[in-house]
Amino acid sequence: MADGLFALLWVVITMLTLTFLGVGSAFAKRNFQSNVLIEAWERGPEHQEVPDDTLLIDFGYTGPQALYELMQKPGFDYLSRNGKIYYPVIRHVFITHQHGDHIGGLEEMAIMNMYVFGDRENGRPYKAQLISSRSILLNLWDNSLKGGLSAMRGRHALLQDYFYIRALQPGDSDKDHFTILKHYRFRPFATDHIQIERKYDWPSYGLFVEDTQSGESAFFSGDTRFDYPAYAPMLQQAKICFHEVQLFDEPSPVHATLTELRTLPGPIRHKTWLYHYSDDWDSKPFEDVNGLFAGFAEPHRRYVIFG
Repeated sequence: MADGLFALLWVVITMLTLTFLGVGSAFAKRNFQSNVLIEAWERGPEHQEVPDDTLLIDFGYTGPQALYELMQKPGFDYLSRNGKIYYPVIRHVFITHQHGDHIGGLEEMAIMNMYVFGDRENGRPYKAQLISSRSILLNLWDNSLKGGLSAMRGRHALLQDYFYIRALQPGDSDKDHFTILKHYRFRPFATDHIQIERKYDWPSYGLFVEDTQSGESAFFSGDTRFDYPAYAPMLQQAKICFHEVQLFDEPSPVHATLTELRTLPGPIRHKTWLYHYSDDWDSKPFEDVNGLFAGFAEPHRRYVIFG
């Protein structure tokens, strides 16, 4: 009986939170770029100073500065050590795609973990787990990070010198997801961000997050064109949704426009927070967003996903 009660209490008090380092588009100057800190808690931020597990969803050019500002906010001081970002508290990083506003901060993280926070006695760096599809991870090194990170004293470095690599295989039920804190499951899904010749031919992903104990779920779009028919089942099922938005219309967008997102069914709109928006988000044309949707997502605010 006691064991059963303990298990029940454990299920109730575990928590998953999401905090945007920034909520802006690639070129936003007011709210940083749209990168996310996920924290998994056994008891919650009100009862413990440091989460039990952490995950970044992307880490772009403005990521280090945004993380630096976040660590100075109440409840986030565990991210700091001696006035610096303490990168070893970031356990995992998931990369949705290779645009600079999503991967531009990885070089700083890698260098800091290698040369500042590594074990100087044995020469070993601290390494976070880097997660994405196999195709993104291969191209990430060769086309994005190799130029700045490959030179190492005495030899040429590889991506695995800086990170533990977790290559997912979308479509393989055993290898198409990852978990943190044992029961929070993250399953990437392809997004229609940029088409070279056909839909989904340039690797880009969102995340469908599930609490395998409670059965609740959450939707995180990643960068994508409006693709409601493909995402409808996930959006309908999710307890809370985060969807990227472009506030202006154009003939061939690579993001979901606000005009398109306004056509979502009311029940979905009302549980959907919009992010990845431009610097004019607080001007008069967009005053109705907080009524039509859950609202514009805010930087440095903890959203409770599960718990």
